[in-house]
Amino acid sequence: MTVARHAWPRRVGSAALEICVVAALYYGSAEIGLLQQLVRGQVTPLWPPSGIALAGLLLRGPRVWPGIALGAFLVNISLGPSLLAVLVIASGNTLAPLCSYALLRRTGFRREMDRLRDALALIFLGAFTGMLVSATLGSGTLILTGVLDLGDFWPTWSVWWTGDAMGVLVVTPVLLVLRSARLPRGAPLSRWVEGVFLLAVTVCVGFVETSSTPLLFLGFPLLIWAAFRFQLAGAAPCALAVSTFAIIAAGQKTGPFTGHDLLTNMITLQAFNGSASLTALLVGAAVSERAQAEREITLACGQLAAMVTRIAANDRRPTHPTSEGEQAERDTAPK
Repeated sequence: MTVARHAWPRRVGSAALEICVVAALYYGSAEIGLLQQLVRGQVTPLWPPSGIALAGLLLRGPRVWPGIALGAFLVNISLGPSLLAVLVIASGNTLAPLCSYALLRRTGFRREMDRLRDALALIFLGAFTGMLVSATLGSGTLILTGVLDLGDFWPTWSVWWTGDAMGVLVVTPVLLVLRSARLPRGAPLSRWVEGVFLLAVTVCVGFVETSSTPLLFLGFPLLIWAAFRFQLAGAAPCALAVSTFAIIAAGQKTGPFTGHDLLTNMITLQAFNGSASLTALLVGAAVSERAQAEREITLACGQLAAMVTRIAANDRRPTHPTSEGEQAERDTAPK
């Protein structure tokens, strides 16, 4: 009983610390996301807090949901339009990652994302489906409170949904990869050089993406290169970089986003970022799955070789009488 009484305050303190950390990360990443706001100063095509919220739920469990709610409330209280509207919007921002978490748990999602089914579940359930909750509640609240006209619902909804979904697609995989990331031991110098070169090329392609020339497709070879050579550890950060540059281009209305209305640009951006994330996650998961299968085959071959060696050694061993009866029979046999 004494041990249990001392352990309880530690558990409560640990849970409170996790909630505060999630709230702080949510608020800080929201301030970064609002730098690219497109509607009323609070609707942005990339909402990193949604990715942080889902990653927190996957890594620490549903007990951190108060941190998500607190962070969402602190972000929206300064944006308005009213306390009731802020509470509804914050509720949507909290319910969306919880719905995504529940959907992923139902499908047996693994945080390592080393299977194709995990990548597909994160894309279509965690991002595209779960984030419908926050986009619908948030946009509907702004319409009902008279902040936006009814005709602005779908453009606002598209930006809101794009931002939340992109937060899950590009931020959550990076956080899940960082959880288990380790510096490679014994990696040759050429491997480090290749990684630095990939980073430099990604930055250069990013500047090209934000130029007036519509060359967004240049990001896809980088995603495939990163996935094949570095698996999810390289594919996830590369997808984050490529999507971020595309979002900047959409916000500046350059390249393929020139001369179109907001809804069209959001559809284009969602299609591009969804394709980029789909490519990175699926190829990275497929390569990880293949590497795991190769390791299992190698292990099985080693075990089989050891078994064959033991059997061959037993067959070459000379036989000895195993009982007194066999020994007596050999002694009385005619010579």
